Amino acid sequence: MLRARGPVEAWELVRRGAIADEAGPPQRTGRTRRPEAWQARARDVDGDRLLEQAADAGARLVVPGDPEWPGRLDSLGDGRPYALWVRGHGDLRHACLRAVAVVGARSASAYGLHVASGLAHDLARDAWSVVSGGAYGIDAAAHRGCLAGGAATVAVLACGPDRLYPGGNERLFAEVVEQGVVATEHAPGARPTRHGFLVRNRVIAALAPGTVVVEAGLRSGALNTARHAQELSRTVMAVPGPVTSALSAGCHRLLRDWNAVCVTDAADVAEQLGAVGEELRAGGGTVMAADGLDPATRTVLEAVPGRKGAGPAEIATAAGVGMDEALRRLGLLAAGGFIERAPSGWRVRRGAGDGER
Repeated sequence: MLRARGPVEAWELVRRGAIADEAGPPQRTGRTRRPEAWQARARDVDGDRLLEQAADAGARLVVPGDPEWPGRLDSLGDGRPYALWVRGHGDLRHACLRAVAVVGARSASAYGLHVASGLAHDLARDAWSVVSGGAYGIDAAAHRGCLAGGAATVAVLACGPDRLYPGGNERLFAEVVEQGVVATEHAPGARPTRHGFLVRNRVIAALAPGTVVVEAGLRSGALNTARHAQELSRTVMAVPGPVTSALSAGCHRLLRDWNAVCVTDAADVAEQLGAVGEELRAGGGTVMAADGLDPATRTVLEAVPGRKGAGPAEIATAAGVGMDEALRRLGLLAAGGFIERAPSGWRVRRGAGDGER
C-alpha cells in the first residue's frame, strides 16, 4: 500500500480504519498486526507533538526525497526506513558519501579498542567518515578515532533522538552531535529494545559501501551487521585477531566462511572501497566539475587555500558564511574530492576542480 498510495494517504487509511479495504483479508499468522490494531496505535500518535519534541532535542525529521536523505538507503527496498530523526551539525547525506561502517564487540579487548580507534583515525585523516552504532566497545572507539582524525562520524541509534543510549557515552554523543550526526528510525521518547538494535544494524550496513568488523564473538551483533552488508552486496571486511581470543572468533569465521576481506589498517580498507568508488572517479578526480557546484558551495571552495591549509573557522570567515554552513559545505567538497585534509586544516586537492591554486 505504501508503494501504491504513498505514506500520506496510507497513514490516513490507517487512522480511519480503512486499511483492511486496501490490504485485502486480514492476515492473522505470524507477527502481522490486524487492521484494528494499527488503527488503535495510530490514534495515540500526535505527529505535531513528535516534531515539537524533536525540535526541543535539536533533532529534525528527514524523509526520502529530502536533500539530506542518503540515497544508499534505497537499496534496502521495502526494508528502507520510512524516515530518520537526525540530530547534529553535520549533514547525513554528505557524511555518508565517503563512509565506512566500523562495528564490533561491546566487551572489546584492549587490542580491539586500539585497532578500532587507530583505524578510524587514519580513515578520517584521509577524509573518510565512520558509521557505527554508538555502543560501548568497538563502536565508541571507532567514533572517537574518527572525531580525533577530524572527520564527521554517524551514530545510528536504536532509540529516540532525545535519549542517546547508552547514557555512559553521553560525552561522546555530545561530540558526535557537534561534529557529525546522530540518526535513528525511532521517534522522540522511544526506548531502546533488543529487537531495535538488530533492526538498526541494516541501516548501518546500508549507509556505507563497506563494513569492517574489528572484533566480534560468534554471537556478536556485529555479525548481524556484516550479514546485512553482504545481502546488500557491500564489501565485508574483518580484522584478524589472536586465535586464542573468543572475541576474534567471529572475525575469523567471516574470513573463513563468508569470504570477507582481511584488513589490518586504513590503507587496506581504502583499497577495497576504492574499487567500489561510487563517489570518486579513477585517478583521484572529482565527482563533478567545479562549475557544477551551487554558488554557496563554490564560494566556500574559493576560500580554501591551495597549499598550507586552513581551519573551518578561517574558511568560514573568508567565505562570509557561518560556521555550521561552512562545515556542511566542507563535508560536501571533501566527499566530492575537491579538498583534502592538511596538518593545519583543509586545502584544495591537487588536480581538483579548477586545478591547483
